[in-house]
Amino acid sequence: MALLNLGDDPWLLEHESCEKLQRDIMEQLSQRQSTKLSDKFASLSANIRVRLKQFYNEVTELKRKLNEADNSRSITFDEKERRTRQVELLMSKYIQMQKSFEENSRSYNRDRTQLMGTSVWGSQDDELIDSGPSQEPVSDIRKDQQRMLENQERGLENLSNIIARQKNIAQAIHSEVDLHHDIIDDLGDHIDRTDVRIANETRNVTVIDRKDKTCVYWVVIVLLLISIIIVAAI
Repeated sequence: MALLNLGDDPWLLEHESCEKLQRDIMEQLSQRQSTKLSDKFASLSANIRVRLKQFYNEVTELKRKLNEADNSRSITFDEKERRTRQVELLMSKYIQMQKSFEENSRSYNRDRTQLMGTSVWGSQDDELIDSGPSQEPVSDIRKDQQRMLENQERGLENLSNIIARQKNIAQAIHSEVDLHHDIIDDLGDHIDRTDVRIANETRNVTVIDRKDKTCVYWVVIVLLLISIIIVAAI
């Protein structure tokens, strides 16, 4: 499936194309289930068979390109997991459509056998089914799904280890924050006691300063008194 790169991620464009093809197949399956005409049923069967094969090939190509992108690390781990789930969903839809295709064929054969007393058409439709996507691709799909599940389990295990490491780091940071909080509390207590001492010392300095000024006044008074006595004696 070749698509032009119109500025978007080519993988996403191809995924969108696969989803559109799946919707078209589902619409044709619905038409096939409601038809009673042999010619139309045969035409729809052949068309659906071809499209189912195309859909399987395109989903397989999506998976291959996803693995290449993962190996080249051109996408993030979360994006890779999201795209893996999308591919698994498409594979699951393929299995459902294949099963619906085969069950509808068997049901149509039984109805025609009961109506006409013959199974000529049934042998023709069985040939259509057998020539389409057979049980071998389904087996491959199951193997692919098993590998995807194993990859998911490994991814979840890695994610669990990362979360555990993040938890340990968070606990260490929490302990460090508690220690810093205790240090800040001690500094606050020291600062409060220092403020009290500074206030007391300031009051003492003020009292001493007042006493110094009073002493100067008394010295001046005594000197003046001595001067008056000396002048009076002369």
